[in-house]
Amino acid sequence: MTQEQLKESVEYLKKRGFETPEIGIVLGTGLGQLIDHIENPIEAHYNHIPHFPLATVEFHTGKLIFGTIEGKKMVVMQGRFHLYEGYDFVDITYPIRVMHLLGIKKLFISNAAGAINLNFKKGDIMLIEDHINLQSGSPLAFRNVSEFGNRFVDMSEPYDVDMCKKIHAIAIREGISIQKGVYASVVGPQLETKAEYRMLKILGTDAVGMSTVPEVIVANHLRLPVVAVSVLTDECDPENLEPVNIQEILDIAAKAEPKMIKLFRELIKEI
Repeated sequence: MTQEQLKESVEYLKKRGFETPEIGIVLGTGLGQLIDHIENPIEAHYNHIPHFPLATVEFHTGKLIFGTIEGKKMVVMQGRFHLYEGYDFVDITYPIRVMHLLGIKKLFISNAAGAINLNFKKGDIMLIEDHINLQSGSPLAFRNVSEFGNRFVDMSEPYDVDMCKKIHAIAIREGISIQKGVYASVVGPQLETKAEYRMLKILGTDAVGMSTVPEVIVANHLRLPVVAVSVLTDECDPENLEPVNIQEILDIAAKAEPKMIKLFRELIKEI
């Protein structure tokens, strides 16, 4: 990755009409309904954007969408990138750097995750308060990282405290049940074994997934305030573990998604 590559990506998007967005949003697996709320959308498919990776997972459509929600300009990433698709950390987080250069001031992230905390249930929303990086790498571990910001990034508060408080207050006001907890990011794509679920619980994990942490690290590198929520799509009880059903996970994500959309729309109004 070079500054010139980022500049070419940004210039292409600006020519398409992606002008001065205020907010960037990353949509997770099965969480694509938010795009229906975008007014005056302009689309740019990943395979047309210079230097962009291509989304390979069948339920990620792979495009950036620019438009307005609640009167604010934003760019929405429909389809994200994962280690398990064969990308490296720089590829995964390249779109975050592009959105930042386009002008976003806040970043919202969503994902689908499994509930390790057995007090949490399928369909719950979890506000991520902290995370554990179990992906064996960093999106800042490349030779010329100092050209893009400080090499050593403080992660004492990776998730913006003010936006987290606002989302929690919105959930209470709107009658949306919301959990708060620690998200662990693993490589995947295989799901965890019983022993691995037990390990995650010992580590203090409340939910586990295969994304989000690289993007959050880069957001902190860019000093870009970020908030993230998980839609909990399965219950990971090692003592009563059943074979995974991917379609059921997608169905639960779709059913819970309106709650996430409500939280994001209300947060957009308030910032």
